[in-house]
Amino acid sequence: MTSSTLALICLVLTISAYALAKFLYARHQRWWLAPLVLTPVLLVAFMLLTQTPYETYYSDTRWLLWLLGPATVAFAVPLYEYRALMIKHWLALSAGVIAGCITALLSCVLLAKLFHLSPELTRSLLPRSISTPFALAVSDTWGGSHELTALFVVITGLMGMLFGELMLVLLPLRSRLARGALFGAAAHAVGTAKAREIGNEEGVVACITMMVSGVVMVLIAPLLTPFFA
Repeated sequence: MTSSTLALICLVLTISAYALAKFLYARHQRWWLAPLVLTPVLLVAFMLLTQTPYETYYSDTRWLLWLLGPATVAFAVPLYEYRALMIKHWLALSAGVIAGCITALLSCVLLAKLFHLSPELTRSLLPRSISTPFALAVSDTWGGSHELTALFVVITGLMGMLFGELMLVLLPLRSRLARGALFGAAAHAVGTAKAREIGNEEGVVACITMMVSGVVMVLIAPLLTPFFA
């Protein structure tokens, strides 16, 4: 089998595995069936069984990464749709976004110092709490690795999905606004999906918080470059 044929198979398998995982998770709400869990497992198993190099896999799937650009622009649509809610709760949402960004950055710095991480690993870890398109842009600004940043974003989202509800039990957050902001600011898109399972208003707030947090991080990243780059 030629490398070009194998690369095409990888592309088809990636899309098929994601569609399958999404189908299964919609019917059986189990964390191991979440697309961000099941899809990588299936792909890694395939690559190990077929001894497929990452370069071959990436050659035909790289355009999926390119789609993150249009996806970032598309975030403007829900922001426009929920503009009334943003105007009504602008102070609370602003506080949530600021607190989320500060907490995410400080926790990364503390983890890096605790585990003596290398500078590149630290720069790749810093944007872990925002959605992938924004995280990759911030990682570029600070000189991080795209691959490591994407991995940390996925892991952060999974942790938010798995332990988010536990945090709601431990923290006295009765407001739907606060509960939604917790997921959106800490666990980006995966947290937003989990917030939607809890309630519609929580999902909407999580979506807004996720997008605004991403935009804010991209805008302030150049200002923080002297500290992290």
